[in-house]
Amino acid sequence: MQILWLHLIVALLTAGAAVAAPAGDSIFFDGRTYYEVPQAEISVTPSNFSVSCWVKTTVTNSQIFLNMGEAGTGFTLYRYNVPGENSVRMLVEHNPAGTTKYLSAKGPATPTNVWFHYAGTYDGAAIRLYTNGVLCAATPAAVNRSALPYALQIGAVPNFPDRMMRGEMEDVRIWNRALTVGDVAAVYAQESGGALTNSLIARWTAEHIGDASLVSAVAGGPDALRKDQAQLLLMNTKMDGFRGIWYYNQPSGDEYVYKYSGGMGTYCAKHIPFAWYAPETNRTFFCYGGTDTNNSTLFHMVSYFDHATGRVAKPTCLLDKRTDDAHDNPVINLDDQGYIWIFSSSHGTARPSYISRSVRPYDIDQFQLMWSGNFSYPQPMYYPGKGFLFIHTWYVAGRGNYMMTSNPEGTLWTQRRELAYFEDGHYQISGVWNGVKTGIAFNMHPAGKGLNYRTNIYYMESDDFGTTWRNVEGTLLDIPLKSKTNPALVFEYESWPRNVYIKDTRFDSQGHPLILFVLSKGYESGPVNDPREWRIARWTGASWTNLFTGIVSDNNYDTGSLYIESDTRWTIIGPTRGGPQAYNPGGEIAMWRTDDAGATWRHVREMTNRSAMNHTYVRRPVNAHPDFYGFWADGHGRQPSESRLHFCDKAGTVYRLPQAMTGDSALPERVHVTGGTVLKIGE
Repeated sequence: MQILWLHLIVALLTAGAAVAAPAGDSIFFDGRTYYEVPQAEISVTPSNFSVSCWVKTTVTNSQIFLNMGEAGTGFTLYRYNVPGENSVRMLVEHNPAGTTKYLSAKGPATPTNVWFHYAGTYDGAAIRLYTNGVLCAATPAAVNRSALPYALQIGAVPNFPDRMMRGEMEDVRIWNRALTVGDVAAVYAQESGGALTNSLIARWTAEHIGDASLVSAVAGGPDALRKDQAQLLLMNTKMDGFRGIWYYNQPSGDEYVYKYSGGMGTYCAKHIPFAWYAPETNRTFFCYGGTDTNNSTLFHMVSYFDHATGRVAKPTCLLDKRTDDAHDNPVINLDDQGYIWIFSSSHGTARPSYISRSVRPYDIDQFQLMWSGNFSYPQPMYYPGKGFLFIHTWYVAGRGNYMMTSNPEGTLWTQRRELAYFEDGHYQISGVWNGVKTGIAFNMHPAGKGLNYRTNIYYMESDDFGTTWRNVEGTLLDIPLKSKTNPALVFEYESWPRNVYIKDTRFDSQGHPLILFVLSKGYESGPVNDPREWRIARWTGASWTNLFTGIVSDNNYDTGSLYIESDTRWTIIGPTRGGPQAYNPGGEIAMWRTDDAGATWRHVREMTNRSAMNHTYVRRPVNAHPDFYGFWADGHGRQPSESRLHFCDKAGTVYRLPQAMTGDSALPERVHVTGGTVLKIGE
């Protein structure tokens, strides 16, 4: 196939020698702006239409030339570049109610920085794609629809800003008829009169660029309005309550149903942080993975708890991630000016990731897009006067540990830098000490065993905004780390063998790290891999100590937070008690404490009991206020369910966020441990 397409590209280049480029100027696309015709102003006949345009791309990624509807609906003329395919496609949703809703005619992707002319036609029976006046492909597709009720985009498709056009276009035309082979050849020859005006409903050229639009070159035709990337993505709408996402991963074929599952609005441990207390406003701002009433998609949600009034604000829906995968959950930061930043993750590289910032300080009503690209497991931390040090994972043949930094305004970002990648990659958990030092604890996937195997503990830290990295003893590390035998190793568990699930990274008053982790015999759910031991790796200033807390839970993905309240008093809040879905992630939330730096632990409080669904993923806010000390969700461990958001105060009292709201704010509901009674605060 690749050889055939190479020959076709050569033929196209040869065919195009006489007409190498469009005459005159062109319309520039920078990957951030596009043009749109509102639905009410354009009507394309679904069984009989054609589109054409001149295109010169400057990058090779997937990008849109012309589009109607969301991805996979209406029609799209575009370049499609994914592993296994690099092509130009004319896609038509010919049968929205059918099993096969859309089909496409596709030809070879053409070189960058060279002008090519593309035309796509559909006559109700077949989709055809032409390049430089030559028919490249035809695909049978019987029409079964009566309308295309969508707006038209030039250079973009809704919800995929990473596929915005980068380069130049010119002479964009749309007809309500299927062009003949001769018609396409005439358009490629840059003719415009005679039969080419028949059923021509839209045309835009560089000659008709206005201040904020492409003015129609067809009398009575529609203008195309200039828009930017944020208008393609951000919703900035209010939701009428708090609903968390329910998610599962890897069916297990046993009584536990999944490897892990449940209410995942604050998932996962490698997303940091979900909440941030701002003393300037006496509010704790938080984000979570939300959803609709059918749990059909993942919304990125933002709200706050007002400590003065005891009320939560109606949440803002920032964007729809167009997946139900909780790995795409958001995290939150605040900068030194009070702007709220939301980092929107992706699970791997198939979907885009985003960084958004509030339009006004300490305000959740409106956000603007600041960056788009790709990252997983985001762990940003803002350093006043410096900017963001952004720890994250990037999926390149596995899971590598990476970082980027920004300027203080968050408008300029460095190139991604690899920190560690050996064996089959890592999961990492970072923490910050006194706004001075960033520490990263991470495990490794042994080569050839897959992601379910994770072992060993490593630790590295930087006190110069990520310029250099050292182990805990101060030895300069050769970055990126490329071998499992390196000076960052804390504990070796591969030979035991044991799985290591890192949960939290904290520091004592001297900046010595403490790493909370769960040690397990294997990845499968159930008693076969008991006990799941909650342990702390602590650097004393002279050596690493391995402290067993005495806590044992029943699932590897039971996740809680470690609170260093003094050098001797530490608290753990997490789902350490068995829940209604035993051996599935989560359970009942409990509080544990040591007053002698981990030598002995005691159970302080049962925070939930007699619950109908498991609670899990207790997250510690940055600058945690005593009234909003931990944040998590519940959900059924073995079947899809609703998921409710909860928080607790420092004493261990639990509150539930309202699932339905009528006003701009509402009182959380207090959850009592005497059988699940729910009362609003103050009752």
